[in-house]
This record gives sequence, structure tokens and C-alpha cells, in this order.
Amino acid sequence: QVQLEEVGGRLVQAGGSLRLTCAASRLTFTTIGWFRQSPGKEREFVAAINWSGGNTDYADSVKGRFTISRDDGVNMVDLQMNGLKPEDTAVYYCASAYTDFLHRHSSDYSNWGQGTQVTVSS
Repeated sequence: QVQLEEVGGRLVQAGGSLRLTCAASRLTFTTIGWFRQSPGKEREFVAAINWSGGNTDYADSVKGRFTISRDDGVNMVDLQMNGLKPEDTAVYYCASAYTDFLHRHSSDYSNWGQGTQVTVSS
């Protein structure tokens, strides 16, 4: 089982940037996904990066603004968020799947962090 912890969430103004980090107990043969959930809404896919790091996937709503990257040497996956909008406000979660494929469905991920709150003010 992989333990995950998200850090970096805070209050930021619209148009600003924020970097979230997912610290994992291990990343070997593991795809990492970022998801978010705001009150009253279902958890939604944000971005994912596969084990080899050669492939990434983004939700249309964040494409061009968010970048996912990983450093297996320190077992961390970052989500760089630029051009933040109020609609990006949510609790952000990282999740792991024992695979080298990219997945968008939360049910494909077996381990989850506790989440970190991102609030974007207008």
C-alpha cells in the first residue's frame, strides 16, 4: 500500500500560481493522479502522470494552465497551477494506481491522500 500526503494548498488570488506536492512512500510502477472536489460536486479528475513520466493527461478545464511532474528520486509528484481561477477552488487529492497506464476514473486508483484545500479568491 502506498501512503500519500498532499501539501501546498492555501488561499491565492485569481490569476496567481500555486504548487501542490504529493509526497509518496514509493512511486515504483505507480501512476499518480490529481483530483479535486468542491462542495456539492463530485470528485473530478485534474491530471495524471504515468510511472515512466513520459506520459501525462489533463482535464480540459486545466490544460495549458496546470503541469504535473514527478521526481522519483524523492518520491514526489508536483502539480504546478498557473492562472488560477475561482472555479479551481476545491480540495485537491493525489492518488496512486499500480500501473503504467494513465487513468481518469477515481475508481482506478487504490490509494488516496487526505487532501489539501486550495481557495482562489476573485
